[in-house]
Amino acid sequence: MNDLSVEEKVNVKSKNLDVLSEYSKAERKRAMNFAVIVGHVDAGKSTLMGRLLADLKAIDQRTLDKYKREAEKIGKGSFALAWVLDQGAEERARGVTIDIATNKFETEKTVFTIVDAPGHRDFVPNMIAGASQADFAVLVIDSNIGNFESGLKGQTKEHALLVRSMGVQRIIVAVNKMDSVQWDKERFDEIEQQVSSFLTTAGFQPKNINFVPCSGISGDNVTRRSDDPNVSWYQGRTLVDELEATEPYSHAVDKPLRMTIGDVFRGSVQNPLSISGRIDAGSLQVGDQILTMPSGETATIRSLEVDGEPSDWAVAGQNVVLNLANIDPIHLRSGDVICRASAPIANVTSFTCKVLAFDHLLPSMVDIHRGRLHVPGRISRLVATLDKQSGNILKKKPKIVAPGTVARIVVEMDQAVPLEAPTRIVLRAGGETVAAGLLE
Repeated sequence: MNDLSVEEKVNVKSKNLDVLSEYSKAERKRAMNFAVIVGHVDAGKSTLMGRLLADLKAIDQRTLDKYKREAEKIGKGSFALAWVLDQGAEERARGVTIDIATNKFETEKTVFTIVDAPGHRDFVPNMIAGASQADFAVLVIDSNIGNFESGLKGQTKEHALLVRSMGVQRIIVAVNKMDSVQWDKERFDEIEQQVSSFLTTAGFQPKNINFVPCSGISGDNVTRRSDDPNVSWYQGRTLVDELEATEPYSHAVDKPLRMTIGDVFRGSVQNPLSISGRIDAGSLQVGDQILTMPSGETATIRSLEVDGEPSDWAVAGQNVVLNLANIDPIHLRSGDVICRASAPIANVTSFTCKVLAFDHLLPSMVDIHRGRLHVPGRISRLVATLDKQSGNILKKKPKIVAPGTVARIVVEMDQAVPLEAPTRIVLRAGGETVAAGLLE
């Protein structure tokens, strides 16, 4: 009976490549992911990113002209660029791209992926998944009088705190719609001063914050320098130069394999089962045996794609699709972790973490989010409150942790899930983010 099986075992031959030496030989552009967060719902983020994609030829002229005609029909000519990003919503609902990664564009040195973070209240779980994949962030601010002020009070704060507590260190602030305030230098300086002081309290270091005055509609200072005489006071970089100036994030290529599953789907007749996500650490190649946690089931990599192109191997930092064989789809879920049997990730039911509190923390029920993984659990103990700068213990066993405080807490879960330090996690309760931080 044991030998009977409905499905035949698929044997995939491995080329036994030395992936690390292949990786060092390969001449490739560096790859960076960045999250776009907004200071206000109408800050012009879509138009700004649309302008970036259009100017860098990441979208063809025919499509652009089509949007222009459609937008002018309904009397909203300025929406044409915004649709470059937003039209993706239906297209991606049908396609099988990783549901967070959105648009790609290339400059001479780098391939960028825009990880779009929706600006509304219900954004947070997707935003968390997006931010946990981002190497740096772009904050779009509306420079119009009134809009900037109301934006800064609202979600900008939550977004910036979240992105920072997810471990993103560098932020580029695009001060948009500067043409509508006549490129007023005083307005720009005022915004720069307020946003800097707010971002430094959120934990960003001043050297990692850069400001660019720009206009998405006219394209000034986005990919080309503005020739408007009113902006001659600004001699800094354009937005694209600022993106390129970001130091590449070094990925742990030589560590044990770790990849969080972003999506599970049935690709085609030849590839009945596929998973997509970004490799967090290590490397893999066609023919490898992999282990999925928490189920503990193994699978074989039948073929793989890096950024939509077929490849024999992939390394940390790349967005991949793996076509698998010899595993039942019931063992694969978004949020599961792929590793190797030789160095598996542990399944844990409780963990200690260092978090920044956004709300009062008490021992209570919470939802734990890590990338795509969502599990219910509870804060079981408040261990200590810590000094923000040094990390030294201020108070042991506090009864309650106040918002804005850094604390060490113990979280327990009913089911075992694959987690290990230094993973970034977010705790939510009642639809609000209550804390975010790192496993210890």
